[in-house]
Amino acid sequence: MEPTPAPDPQQPRALARLPSWLVGQVAMHANRIVGQTLGEEGVRKQHFAVLTALQEQGSVSQAALGRRVWMDRSDLNGVLNDLERDGLVARVRDEGDRRRNVIALTPAGGEALRRLNARVEAAQEALLEPLSGEERAELRRLLTRLRDHHAARRRASAS
Repeated sequence: MEPTPAPDPQQPRALARLPSWLVGQVAMHANRIVGQTLGEEGVRKQHFAVLTALQEQGSVSQAALGRRVWMDRSDLNGVLNDLERDGLVARVRDEGDRRRNVIALTPAGGEALRRLNARVEAAQEALLEPLSGEERAELRRLLTRLRDHHAARRRASAS
């Protein structure tokens, strides 16, 4: 096992002991690594999220897609404009309700997502480089547990 690097002497020790602070710092590094990796393909994380949601869950209305990827209407519209321009998604009139569009992943979008998935996987490797396989699994388990706990509390308080 590699030695743990010394903490940044400029960082207040009281902050460095807070799990919330540490999670935020790791999230900042994760966002930078993934963002740079996706940027090499000319896309942003929001593009990747939309393509992933469409691949996993199929064609959907624009409003439902926004809820799936936690993106507001105006931001989603910009992302969809980019993806449609590049031929990765198509907006099709919903036959059941002509007032709305259904967003569909195109074959080119599926191919792009395969490339992006490989790049994002490499970014995950870079992020988790100092951890063993067992430590990675434990980190994933703990983060999932925290996420699920707080999501359940949020849903309960919203009802």
